Amino acid sequence: MKTINFYKKRYIYFSISICILIIGIAAAFVNGIKLDIQFQGGTILKYTYEGTINAEEAGKLIEDTLGKPANCQQQTTVAKEEQMLIISLANNESITSQEQETVTSVLTKTYPDTNLDLSESLSVEPFTGARFFRNGFIAILLSFALILVYVGFRFRKIGGFSAGIMAIIALLHDAFVVTVTFIIFKIPLNDSFIAAILTIIGFSINDTIVIYDRIRENKVIMGNKTSTEVLVNTSIQQSMSRSINTNIAVFVSITIVYIFSYIYNIQSIKDFALPMMFGTISGCYSTICIAGPLWIMWKNHEEKVRLRKA
Repeated sequence: MKTINFYKKRYIYFSISICILIIGIAAAFVNGIKLDIQFQGGTILKYTYEGTINAEEAGKLIEDTLGKPANCQQQTTVAKEEQMLIISLANNESITSQEQETVTSVLTKTYPDTNLDLSESLSVEPFTGARFFRNGFIAILLSFALILVYVGFRFRKIGGFSAGIMAIIALLHDAFVVTVTFIIFKIPLNDSFIAAILTIIGFSINDTIVIYDRIRENKVIMGNKTSTEVLVNTSIQQSMSRSINTNIAVFVSITIVYIFSYIYNIQSIKDFALPMMFGTISGCYSTICIAGPLWIMWKNHEEKVRLRKA
């Protein structure tokens, strides 16, 4: 079987990633980056109701009443089969009890036949949201650092830390794709954002380590005289079917989760599953097309420097 030259096609892969970067930046300017109350602070009001309520119309009504941005979502609880209207008022301060009563009064008057009832009220102070946001990113940075140390130590015989740095770049690519998904689909950044990024990092680095492991084995089998380009291209191709099949299985599973969350209108699961679907594709792509070719470029650069000094 002819070996695919992933390194030769590296600029095609890099161009695709640059296009994703440009799309993400453009989307951030157009849609803005929205923070949910977990990160920004604010108030969540949950109402049970019967009949029909237009969530978009309700959100506009609350915005006009309070003069604050409101995000309304509908959800059906699986256990009690109750319809629920969830109102997120993400702001730098929680709403007052008087404002809460105003919201309830306006909704009751607008939808008199729905038996609207406030079942839960949750407030998050701005400093709490900021701390949660900071701790989430610290967790992501720590995961990158631990991965770098692990890869550097485990694959030290093939230049582990350089391999670890290329793996981190590929993981940053995947994290960016997940972030872009949140921005394009106008999903506020919340705890699902941190969970999705950490999960994708785990899946993606697993695939990358499998390829590095194959590179280490092939270096012994093929000998030191084999060029880095041939060694890495061969190792990627030998591991590619495993990587693709694994990620297809994950993608299908996450898609099924998303479909059921869409049917039952479970917003929190939708907010997690949709970015995960795109992140899974990105993880497979970055493992095969980004990490390997970047590492070849690094090793070729090291070889040129060594020859110059010699």
